[in-house]
Amino acid sequence: MSFSKLMAAAGLATTLLAGTAQAAEPSHQDVRYRYEQVGDVKVFYREAGDPKAPTVLLLHGFAASSFMYRDVIPALADRYHVIAPDLPAFGFTESPARGKYPYTFSQLAKTIGQFTEQLKLDKYALMVHDYGAPVGWRLAVAHPTRVTAIVSQNGNAYEEGLGAGWAPIQTYWREPTQKNREALSDFPTPASIKWQYLEGVADKSKVSPDGYTLEGLHITQPGNADIQLDLILDYADNVAKYPEFQAFFRKYQPPLLAVWGKNDPFFLPAGAEAWKRDIPKADIHFYDTGHFALETHAKEIIPVIREFLDKNVK
Repeated sequence: MSFSKLMAAAGLATTLLAGTAQAAEPSHQDVRYRYEQVGDVKVFYREAGDPKAPTVLLLHGFAASSFMYRDVIPALADRYHVIAPDLPAFGFTESPARGKYPYTFSQLAKTIGQFTEQLKLDKYALMVHDYGAPVGWRLAVAHPTRVTAIVSQNGNAYEEGLGAGWAPIQTYWREPTQKNREALSDFPTPASIKWQYLEGVADKSKVSPDGYTLEGLHITQPGNADIQLDLILDYADNVAKYPEFQAFFRKYQPPLLAVWGKNDPFFLPAGAEAWKRDIPKADIHFYDTGHFALETHAKEIIPVIREFLDKNVK
């Protein structure tokens, strides 16, 4: 075949492919990466699924971002509208410097609450992890009828769930001195973050380095370590509100699934089991892994989440 004929054939193939691409409908399961301006915070979020479908709002914790839900989002998007924002001071969300925005859990919840309203999320199932839990609990208490179901992956709401890893932090809560703050200076560091991802994991080769490397880089950005120390101090307010959160669980009996890394040094299995007191039908599952259970057990956990949502969210 001559060069000219070869090029003509290639052009025809390209035209046919382009026509096919134009004819194909965009897939709702494709993940979109977006920003929403909420006051003085530019919230980054991942979105997939049909906006007309039931919504699942995914809230990450420390030290993570919406990236932790990278496997969950497409696995749910065929039936659900999935939204996963980065909290202020995390991931790709752009938020003001320390002193220009109050880095408290109350304020994080206010920002994310406004975010849901701007996106017109009138009802949603919550999936929470770590810091995402007290943010989610505040959303639920403020608008209880909006929450259709709850999935917690090591997102705590009971004092018996607080592990030994909280001891130096609790000292800081009781006496918020500069000395006690400095004693926690190794908490917001790349080495500490890596430890949190690997602790309690039997086969550490199953943990991708992407998550802890990305978060390690983020924590080194100017001012971020101090913001994280501010948040860890304010976490005491979450514990003080545990009775209020538990009252919500008792009154509204939301369908609740806990998928828990049982070797988590921060949030103990007792914190998951405690839900049975307030929500007798709570579905509790434990996995032989650490704080970031999805990093090692996504294949086991995601089908459980899917079955729970399919049963409880219409």
